[in-house]
Amino acid sequence: MHRWLQEQWAIFSYWHMVLLPISWLFGLITSLRRFFYKVHLLKSYRLAVPVIVVGNINVGGTGKTPLVIWLAEQLKIAGYSPGIISRGYGGMAGDAVHVSVSQNPALVGDEPVLIANRTHCPVFVSPNRIQAGQSLLQQFPTCNVIISDDGLQHYRMQRDVEIVVYDATMAFGNGALLPAGPLRETRSRLSTVDVVVSNGLSEYEPIVKNAFSMQLVADSFYNLSQPLQKASAADFSGKKIFAIAGIGNPQRFFNQLEQLGLQFESRAFIDHYQYQPEDFAEIDADIVLMTEKDAVKCKCFARDNFWVLPVHAMFKDNLMPTILNKLNK
Repeated sequence: MHRWLQEQWAIFSYWHMVLLPISWLFGLITSLRRFFYKVHLLKSYRLAVPVIVVGNINVGGTGKTPLVIWLAEQLKIAGYSPGIISRGYGGMAGDAVHVSVSQNPALVGDEPVLIANRTHCPVFVSPNRIQAGQSLLQQFPTCNVIISDDGLQHYRMQRDVEIVVYDATMAFGNGALLPAGPLRETRSRLSTVDVVVSNGLSEYEPIVKNAFSMQLVADSFYNLSQPLQKASAADFSGKKIFAIAGIGNPQRFFNQLEQLGLQFESRAFIDHYQYQPEDFAEIDADIVLMTEKDAVKCKCFARDNFWVLPVHAMFKDNLMPTILNKLNK
C-alpha cells in the first residue's frame, strides 16, 4: 500500500482531480494553523535551551535519523551537550520516557533506540514534545541544546533552527498536498527554514539560500548476535544472501547493497515494521542483511547469520557554521 501511494503521489491522473479540493482544504487549514501560532492566537512554548528541529515537508522517510545522529556528534565536537526528543513513532509510550540503548522499540519506537545507541546522548520520547523536552532537561540539567527528531509542523514547540531534509530520488513527488500528493506543507515553506538538506544528489534545486547535499555512506557490516564481529561485502562472496528493509525508502538500502557488488534476494516491509521470529522462518539464506533500524527490532531473536549495514551522513560542504551561527544568535 505504501509503495502504491508513493507511485501515485509521483504523478497526476484523473482520480487526483477528486482529491485536489481536499488537498486545498488541507492546505488552508495548515496555513491558518501556522499563522495562528505566529500571531499568538494559539499558544506556543519555549524550552529553557535552544531547539533545533530536523523535519520534512514530505510524508515518509527522507533520512532524518542519520542527519540527527550526525548533528548530535557535530554539536558535541563544538562543545555542546545535546539532548534529543522524538515523538517515538511506532511506539506505545504515553508519558515522557527516557530511551535506553536496551529499550524495547515496541514501547518507544525504533528510531529513538537507534539514535540512543549511536549518539549516547539522552533521548526522550513522548507524543507531547514539550513534555519530552522538559523531562529531559529536568533529568539532564547539563544539556544545553535539544534536537527534535521530526516536529517541523509541531508549532506548539518554539524552535531556534529549522532544518528540512528531503529524499533526492523522490524529491517532492507531484508537488501536491495530502491526500493528492505527499506534502504536509507547500514547497514555499522551504524559503522560511534555516537549512534545506537533500539526501543524495538532487536534480531539483530548491530556491533557498542554505541548501546542502548529504550522502549516506556505508560502513563495514557487523554481526547482530556478535557486534564486535565485522565483515566486508567481499566476505559474503559465494554466499546466498537475503536482504530485508523496513524503512521509508527500502530501495535506497537495496541500491547500496548492489553498489557494494552484492547479489541477493530481497523483501521490503512497511516503515517501522515490528519484526517477529516467524518473519524469518521461511528465509533460506546463508546471510540475512538489514539496516540498523531493522536491527534494533530483531536483536532479541538475532541469529548468527544476521548482519547489519550501518551508514553515516557525510556532507560535501560544511553545514555546521550555519547552524552554530544561528545558535550563537
